[in-house]
Amino acid sequence: MSSFESLGIRAEILRALGDLGFADPTPVQAATIPLLLAGESDMVALARTGTGKTAAFGVPLLERIDIAEHAVQGLVLAPTRELCVQIAKDLDRFAAHLPGVRTVAVYGGANIREQMRAIQRGANVVVATPGRLIDLLERGAVDLGKVRTAVLDEADEMLNMGFQEDLTTILDRTPKEKRTWLFSATMSSEVRRIARNYMHDAKEISLANDAKTQSTINHQYTVVMARDRYIALKRFVDADPDMFAIVFCRTKQDTQELAENLTRDGYNADAIHGDLSQQQRDRVMERYRSKSLQMLIATDVAARGIDVSNVSHVVHFDLPGEPESYTHRSGRTGRAGKSGVSLSIIGSRDINKIRGLERTLKVHFTYVRVPDGAEICERQLLTLIGKIKSVKVDEATISPFLNEVELDLADLTREDLIKRVISLEFNRFLKQYKDARDLNVDLARKDHNPKERKEKTEFGRSSSEGPMRSMFINIGTKDGFDKGKMLGYLCGITGLTGQHIGRILLKDMFSFVDIDAAHFDEAMGHFKAANYKGRKVRVDEGDGGGATGARDFKADKKTFNRSRRSES
Repeated sequence: MSSFESLGIRAEILRALGDLGFADPTPVQAATIPLLLAGESDMVALARTGTGKTAAFGVPLLERIDIAEHAVQGLVLAPTRELCVQIAKDLDRFAAHLPGVRTVAVYGGANIREQMRAIQRGANVVVATPGRLIDLLERGAVDLGKVRTAVLDEADEMLNMGFQEDLTTILDRTPKEKRTWLFSATMSSEVRRIARNYMHDAKEISLANDAKTQSTINHQYTVVMARDRYIALKRFVDADPDMFAIVFCRTKQDTQELAENLTRDGYNADAIHGDLSQQQRDRVMERYRSKSLQMLIATDVAARGIDVSNVSHVVHFDLPGEPESYTHRSGRTGRAGKSGVSLSIIGSRDINKIRGLERTLKVHFTYVRVPDGAEICERQLLTLIGKIKSVKVDEATISPFLNEVELDLADLTREDLIKRVISLEFNRFLKQYKDARDLNVDLARKDHNPKERKEKTEFGRSSSEGPMRSMFINIGTKDGFDKGKMLGYLCGITGLTGQHIGRILLKDMFSFVDIDAAHFDEAMGHFKAANYKGRKVRVDEGDGGGATGARDFKADKKTFNRSRRSES
C-alpha cells in the first residue's frame, strides 16, 4: 500500500497519481487530504508555495464531483493567469482516469468567447482569475449556483492585488451550503476577514513555518556597495554555471534595465513585468520553462503564480517591502522537497532589514561572500571538465572527421592539447577577472557604517570602492537615454563591461559617468570619432566629482558650456 492509499483516495485518482510518479504525500497533502475527504468542514491551510497545495485541494475536490450532474460543481480562484493554467493542467492530470470530469481555465488575455464555449460544453470544474470570472458572470456565461466546493488558492496574493471586492462578488453568487477551502502562504488581516465572513467553523492547518518545509531553502545574504550589486550578481552567476534563477527587482523599469544589461553582457536573461502584452509574457515564460533562459528578471506582481520546476535560486536584487512578499518570492525555489537558495544582494544599510526578516519569518540568513576571480575560474573549469567527461560521443557521426583532426593535432602533446582546450574556454573569464577587485563590504570595519562613511568621504564613497574618475559626455535624456541605455552605449563604444562603470548621472543634454581610473584614458580614447545619430559625441573629464558628486548644477553647467563651445 502506497502512502497515498493510506489517505483514503479513490482508486482512479490513485492510479493517476502513480502515473505522475507521486510516491509520498507532502506534509500539506498528508494534513489536509484526509480531513477534506472525511468531513464536510471548511478549512484554512497556511503553507508556502511549492509544497504541493494543488494536489492537497485538487484530489478532494475531484472526489466531490458528480459527473451525472451537468453543472459547475468545483470552483478554484487563483491570482494570475500562469497559476490558473497550471492548476487546470494539474487537475486534468489527476482526473485522467475519471471520465466525464472536465476542467476549464478562464483568465484575462485570452479569447473570452472560446472560454464561454468551453464552459457551455459541460465544465464541472472552473479554474479562474477573479477579474475574468466577473466578466463571465456579468455576461451570464457561467452559473455558480451548483458549486459544491470553492477553493481560494494564494488567497493573500489575490487580496494584495486588490481582488477583495471581486472575491466578495463571486462568493456571493455561490450557495451558502458549499464547502470553502482557503490556501495561503500568510495569514493577513484581510485573509482572516474572508475566512470569518465566508467560512463556517473552519479548521485551520498551519504548515507555513513547518521545519520540514523551511529546511529546503537556504536563505543567504551578501553585502556590497550599492553600485556594485550588478557586478556581484554577475559573479554569483559566473560562479554557478548551472544556476537557474528568478531575480526580483522593485520596479518595472529596473526589471527591464537589468535584463537588457545582462543580455548585453552575454547572459541568457529576459524580463517579465506588467508592461508586457500577454503574448510577450507567454513567449518569455515559454523560454524560461524550456531553460532557454538562465535568469527570469521579474517584479513581485508579474511573478505571482509562476510555477516552474527546479528553480535553483531566487535572487533579491532589491529587497521586498513586506515580509509576506519575501515569503512568496523565496517560495519559487526549494519546491517539492528539492533544495534551493534565496540570495539577497544588499548594501550595508539593508542589514537591519535582513535581521527584521529573520525575526518576523523565524528563518536564519547565512552571510556569504561574493566569489572572487580565482573561485569563479576554478568553478567554471570544474564544470567544463565535468561536461567533457560526461559528454556522449556519437562515433558514427564524427568518425569521418577523426583522421583529419588527428593529423592537424598530431604535433601537440597531451599537455598542450589540455592547455589549449582550457584557454579556448577560459580566456574570457581569465581576462575579465585577472584584476577583479574584492566587492565584499567588511561589516566589522567602522568605515562601513553608513553614517560614518558619509562623514568621512565627500561624496559618500568609501576608498574600498577603488579609484574612479568622472567622464562628462554631451548626450542625455533628450537623446532618448536612460541609465540602462547609457550603460549599454558606453560598453558598446569603449569595449568595457559594467564592472568598470560606476554611477551614472543623467541630465537633459549631457551626463556624468564614473569609470574605473585604470580604464579611464582608454575609454576616453574610444570617443575620438564617435557620433550618435549624426551628432558628434564629445567627452571630457567631469568637474565636481561627476556622477557621485555632481550635486551642484553650476559645476555641471560649466563643463557643459565648455564642451558646447568646443563644438561650435
